[in-house]
Amino acid sequence: MSGINNIMDIARKGLFASQAAIEVTGQNISNVNTVGYSRRYVRLEESLQLDYRPGQIGMGVEAAEILRHFDRFIETNYLDKSTMQQRYDTLFGSLKSVDSLLYESDKVGGISSSLTQFFSDWQKLTTETDNYAVRETLLADTDNLLSVIHQADAQMTRMQQQANEFIQQDVDDVNRILEKIAGINGQLKQVEIPGQNNANALRDDRDRLVRELAGKLDINVITRGDEQDFTITTKAGHTLVQNDQTFSLKFEGPRVTSSLVAGSTFGADGKLYFDGMDDFEYTIDFVSAGTAGSEYSGDPATAAMFRVSLDGGKTWLKDENGVELQFPAGDEAHLVEVRGVKVWFGQQGSSLTPPSNGPEVGDEFIVAPKSGVYWYQDTSTSENITPQIYANGEDNNRRITGGSLAGFFNFRDNYIGQYRDKLDALAKELVWSVNSIHSEGAGLQKLAEATGTYQVFDPAVPLANDTSGLFFRDKLQNGNLQFYAYDNTGAMVGTQSLDFTAYSSKIPPDANFDPEDNSLEDVRDAFNDMFASMGLAVPADMQASIVNGSLRIASGNGHTFGFGQDSTGLLAGLGINTYFSGTSARSIEINSAVASNTSLINAGHYNGAGEINEGDNLIASDIAALKDTKLDIHTDFGGTSHQTLAEFYNALVSSVGADTSGAQFNFSYQNSLAQDLDAQQQSLSGVNLDEEMSNLIKFQHSYTAAAKLISTADQMLQTLLGLKP
Repeated sequence: MSGINNIMDIARKGLFASQAAIEVTGQNISNVNTVGYSRRYVRLEESLQLDYRPGQIGMGVEAAEILRHFDRFIETNYLDKSTMQQRYDTLFGSLKSVDSLLYESDKVGGISSSLTQFFSDWQKLTTETDNYAVRETLLADTDNLLSVIHQADAQMTRMQQQANEFIQQDVDDVNRILEKIAGINGQLKQVEIPGQNNANALRDDRDRLVRELAGKLDINVITRGDEQDFTITTKAGHTLVQNDQTFSLKFEGPRVTSSLVAGSTFGADGKLYFDGMDDFEYTIDFVSAGTAGSEYSGDPATAAMFRVSLDGGKTWLKDENGVELQFPAGDEAHLVEVRGVKVWFGQQGSSLTPPSNGPEVGDEFIVAPKSGVYWYQDTSTSENITPQIYANGEDNNRRITGGSLAGFFNFRDNYIGQYRDKLDALAKELVWSVNSIHSEGAGLQKLAEATGTYQVFDPAVPLANDTSGLFFRDKLQNGNLQFYAYDNTGAMVGTQSLDFTAYSSKIPPDANFDPEDNSLEDVRDAFNDMFASMGLAVPADMQASIVNGSLRIASGNGHTFGFGQDSTGLLAGLGINTYFSGTSARSIEINSAVASNTSLINAGHYNGAGEINEGDNLIASDIAALKDTKLDIHTDFGGTSHQTLAEFYNALVSSVGADTSGAQFNFSYQNSLAQDLDAQQQSLSGVNLDEEMSNLIKFQHSYTAAAKLISTADQMLQTLLGLKP
């Protein structure tokens, strides 16, 4: 009812509304430096109206609710830019350490200068072939070269291990954040009354946690209505939080997942097994059906054949000539090795038992020979969301693509992984190019024993077959090699090449070695046949045997031997009469026989009479010439390049510098965008002291005016009470 009492009530409501506004203003001022605090305000609304004469009369003001200044659209854009900023910040910080490693290594007795010194020593040997001091210097400088290669590889391996530790921390942090967000969502549903009681502090806490989460991985925030219905997913669509329910991430070790075509019977009892580690996932796709455990699984005519991709099926492994590689499916006795990872097929209950049925065309397996992040929908259902970059540089958008997790994984797998691949390619080409020359040469003394440094899995399988397991099988060629035998007086017993006629499956039989046809057992037998044809007693005078998958040639009764021209690559491929052993930056070493006896460093070669001419330096000269020889160096991601070893290494150093600069640019760009969006959000939700002081004065005046209204109404009432009848 209109009247003095209504005036008093209007004033009372005005006092309460102004008091609430002053309290909120005070809260804003006191939290001016609080991280994540959003500026609050009181939403005022007019009270009910009374129908009266001369018209509707208001009943004052209501402090309806306290709200916060916050723009969800701006925040969503900020999260998108912030997650990429964190990705490149992490990547840039990590790549700087690699750039520093290779740059400093290159300047201070590093790989480049050590490689130059290595070839200089061979050049020196050409002028003093019988100087033991020169030979000792060559070995010492070779040790230095191998040491810096080992150190570079070991340091990058440690960087990967450190990245794993950071990834585990990030995964733990993500799960912790998700639990906190879910807990806040539950509290909001209990505390809030839409339109009346808003838990602004809880909402600020939640948005602060969401920002922290976006720093770890890329996310989508999905809200409805008053944002009590709150869902967070990865950009790929994996739900992380749905109201008060969470889905966890786990950082777990190697595993295999399969996707079989309709009608495939391989899954009845079949399973893919692997052994080994790599920096990349393998997508194994079957291009032909067949067996996976026949008596001779390596036979392409019967074995199912598969190809391998390192980038989710976008590109497939190729050989040095650009031809797509295909591998036969075999059981444990006929496994194949892909980039150092052994792959075979067995039964689900036994890795040693061949599967009952072979794979079909289109059957696909994802082999993850490394640790990765898996999203768990429940305790038994998981999905691999480990970041993955395709060969063209694009992200796999079905995986994590942002945040520090993406940065650490990109660094660990794609960048360090490819740098180590290139370092391995450098070591491999150094080994092969030197060994292929050295194996045809002669040192200061003849050989009494030679054992290969490379092994095969199955000595009965043709050496060029993938199931043979010989590392340099792709280097072998059709042809033959020359062998020299000497008696206990040093006189030459004979010189012959190998005869494979008895071991050839061709019609007519071929006397030359054929890697597609001849096995290590054939090579052994061909050597023994040759010894017998020379009149040597086998095994008393000389014998070839297979020891732990390696070929061994040993003499007795004072006999010795040597090797000449080899058009097959057999000697270098098997590691006989070589300078180096090993196949990678980690495993490359000086052949133990050479390391223990400098006389076995081959500087010259056997002439047509089976003699070594004094001062002969043909082999040393050819090896020294490798310094300026352009070689075909192959990597799985870079293909085949035609460069000298020094040029290849310098290109590696340059690529690290370019990658570091690229990461820095992307970080600066994304950081600038994120800062602009954060500034926009802060202009809306941040506390401005000047504005708050202005509001404080405004609400203070409102409060004073409402109090004055009460005084006025009281005077009106006193006037009425003072009237006399």
